[in-house]
Amino acid sequence: MNARQVQGLKAVLKNPCHIVLVPHQNPDADAIGACLGLCHFLKKIGQSPQIISPTDYPRYLKWMPGIERIWVYKRESAASDRLLEGADLIFYLDFNTVSRTDAMRESLMRSPAAVVLIDHHHQPDSFPYVYSDVDMSSTCEMVYHFISKLGDLDSIDEKVATCLYTGIVTDTGSFRFSGTSPTTYRVAADLVERGADGPGIQERICDSYTIQRVNLLRLALKNLKVLAAYHTAYIALQAEDLARNNYQSGDTEGFVNYGLAIKGIRLAALFVEDRARGRIKVSLRSKGNFSVCELARQYFNGGGHTHAAGGISERSMSETLAYFEDLVAKHRGLLYEGA
Repeated sequence: MNARQVQGLKAVLKNPCHIVLVPHQNPDADAIGACLGLCHFLKKIGQSPQIISPTDYPRYLKWMPGIERIWVYKRESAASDRLLEGADLIFYLDFNTVSRTDAMRESLMRSPAAVVLIDHHHQPDSFPYVYSDVDMSSTCEMVYHFISKLGDLDSIDEKVATCLYTGIVTDTGSFRFSGTSPTTYRVAADLVERGADGPGIQERICDSYTIQRVNLLRLALKNLKVLAAYHTAYIALQAEDLARNNYQSGDTEGFVNYGLAIKGIRLAALFVEDRARGRIKVSLRSKGNFSVCELARQYFNGGGHTHAAGGISERSMSETLAYFEDLVAKHRGLLYEGA
């Protein structure tokens, strides 16, 4: 985002206006943290924003300050449509294209509001205001820098700090992933100084599994398949597996990383069946030089980051897994290079 755009937004935000904040469908902690953190900040400077999520948020995030005020479009579509029709500004947070907003897409495209995109995924769509940085650790870190660009870091209180820290710590894998820069640590430290309880946030995220989620993880690990010759591991979960374990949104968060934790594995995948939509959700992770973003974009109608991406398959589970194994064999040279 250039200086002219920043000054333009500062001028807009000086007066009360109708603002809507939107995460991507099936939002994760970074998307929800960015929305809530920015929402609390905007309230501090005199605005009255509303968050509308295309789909429900994970239950393990229900402790976050202000989350009970998020509208879920699928439950409140009529009220959401009215709000979008009258909006002056809409912030797109943690997604690069409006296609990632599920049934909310058409309403967003009809809205006359100016769009502000803050995101760290590859190839963002064009909007009036774009703050895009694929090298940033998380969208929550970007919101921190956005607030800094506005000259309002002193408006970051405990609520803002808590939400932004949550997104940073999850999207960096507790500061393990390659996108974690020295600046990320400095931002996290500043958020702690401004009120974020680092150990407490980690406990709420990592030590709050339901017994159903633990049972689902046990089944996922039982289903894990290792293709040692290709430095690859993957997990597949059928719709029946989810139903037997009372699956809720977010319950498979992080499962894909177990494959990548195996010594010698450079590519990990998680396949989760969504029978209601007739598709398979695909999550991909990698190490080394292998880009799962390119794999997701080329073969699974998706995208993301170099080492973390996702997409969908409209094949059956058995067909999807066979297709994936063929792709791995096709790209074996790059996987060896990454090793």
